[in-house]
Formats: sequence, structure tokens, C-alpha cells
Amino acid sequence: MNSENIAKFMKSSGKHIININHALKGIKTDTFIDFICSDYHSLIITSNKVVSPSDLEVVERYVKNVNSVNSNNVQSACLL
Repeated sequence: MNSENIAKFMKSSGKHIININHALKGIKTDTFIDFICSDYHSLIITSNKVVSPSDLEVVERYVKNVNSVNSNNVQSACLL
């Protein structure tokens, strides 16, 4: 993501945490998002445990669908 998208996303990070957790609850997982932070080139979304591929897909889909984010600038999510 570019820095403009990251800044827009971070302005409402609390709302995004709630929405991502709601989406994760919808697929009946026990994973939840603790917090979101950023560095110069990416968002860092921290969860309570290592996420499964389906959990990661839910988070990635949510980030790509946020209105303020240009989805063409979102690269695939990865585990760190």
C-alpha cells in the first residue's frame, strides 16, 4: 500500500478492528484482531494467535473493500 492509503486506513483503525473481528466471527473462528499499526509501506494487523489461511483471506478481503483504500495498491497478505 502507499502511504496515502495507509494514512486513510489508520484514521479509522478502531472501526476497522471492530469490523474485521465481526467478519471473523461470521466464519466462526476464534481468531480476533488485537490492534493495527503501520510502517512506511504496509499495515501490520496483529491477532491473538497465528491465523489460518481462511482468516487471512477474510482480513485481506476486508482491507481491499474499504472505500478509502485503492485495492490495486493492496498486495497479498502474509504471515510474519
